[in-house]
Amino acid sequence: MSLKLDYSNVMDVNLGTEHGLSKAEIESLLDKGKQVQQELRNKAEQEILGFYKLPFQEKVFDEILTFANAAKKRFDYYVHLGIGGSALGPIAIHTSLRDSYYNMSESPKMFFPDNVDPDWIHDLLKHIDVSKTLFHVVSKSGATAETAASLLYFMKYLKASLGDNFYKNLIFTTDPVEGLLNIIAREYPIKCFRIPPNVGGRFSALTPVGLIPAALAGVDIKALVHGAAEMTKICDNDNLLQNPAFIFAAVHYLYMKRGKNISVMMSYSNKLRDLADWYRQLWAESLGKRFDVNGNVVEVGQTPVKALGATDQHSQVQLYVEGPNDKVITFLEVEKFEHNEPLHNHFPQIKEFDYFEGKTLGQLLNYEKQATELALTNNQRPNLTIKFSEVSPENIGAFFFLLEAATAFAGELLEINAFDQPGVEQGKIATYALMGRKGYEKKRKEILEQLEAKQKFIV
Repeated sequence: MSLKLDYSNVMDVNLGTEHGLSKAEIESLLDKGKQVQQELRNKAEQEILGFYKLPFQEKVFDEILTFANAAKKRFDYYVHLGIGGSALGPIAIHTSLRDSYYNMSESPKMFFPDNVDPDWIHDLLKHIDVSKTLFHVVSKSGATAETAASLLYFMKYLKASLGDNFYKNLIFTTDPVEGLLNIIAREYPIKCFRIPPNVGGRFSALTPVGLIPAALAGVDIKALVHGAAEMTKICDNDNLLQNPAFIFAAVHYLYMKRGKNISVMMSYSNKLRDLADWYRQLWAESLGKRFDVNGNVVEVGQTPVKALGATDQHSQVQLYVEGPNDKVITFLEVEKFEHNEPLHNHFPQIKEFDYFEGKTLGQLLNYEKQATELALTNNQRPNLTIKFSEVSPENIGAFFFLLEAATAFAGELLEINAFDQPGVEQGKIATYALMGRKGYEKKRKEILEQLEAKQKFIV
């Protein structure tokens, strides 16, 4: 495992004193950081923060591998039914570690329909044989509206294809005891995997949520969790100036205090682009809070934005370089690409192509990253780089844990609860009410009255 955090371009000696951070500013957080470090250790030991222990669940990994080896012989297709934290981690693992065109040649073909757009879901049915498809339903409570609706949608086709044996094509990943999926599983012999009660959805990539589809697609999940385990040790370093989770959190915390409330993650690798999707939920849902732990209104957080280099050099970077200086940009850089052939100028009459001779696409991509980095730094725009020695299971696992630990650090520095999501719950309740779920009649009446009273402005 080799994953490094380069924060050179946020320091005032490189960025300038107006927008750069001084060493003294970061050091001013060390005492508080040590308290946070101990608090996180205590919460992990007390089984409050479950994600710290995930890389060490060997029995779970063996169970997943046994299941996956058998399932690959039975199924030609895999459909992952989950949303948010139940899907973004699995998608990122798959797209980073498997062939970019996996479904064109590999089996089982993998699908992650993480939305309830009816046309999108319908189109999927054209490309699978339901009788040969494993449907993996992921929901801790089983009550998540989108996941439950997707299950019910596909049940029509499962029953039509398999009759009373529909359950043989289902697996559930859910709470160990509670929840609606467990009620179903008690009636039908459906294989169930468990999400630890102390692990929230956006921290669940290294549970069966993400490891089952990874194992089915041939990812080395033992290497994945081994990389995460190595990073747990690095992020437990008492020397906080050598602790990447603390540094990442401290840098963003200090910039939030300066009003830089946008966090851009820009991958210079197509394989890593979906890590930014996963990060967006992790950072937004964890840190975007109205109240601190003492009940004071603070309304903190950063808006995470996804970008892809070099593609978005032609769409977003103009804004980043010359627009409002309200962003912190984190690059994802791959030092060694798996395939990186040298180029040759096959059109010698075009002398303008000669500079490509002997160079590689990987060199071009990383020089593009370096050029963007220089443009940002020269214009006093803070930026960091997470360097992957290569795209490997170990480094992907390490990345997941690093950002999860950094999020925990940032939450404690901000003195907010990074592990709840009350704003999301408001939307869930409103959805249940509008859909007519039992027990939400009063809320439905309130919402309908509010909508009726709203003044309309439509053109």
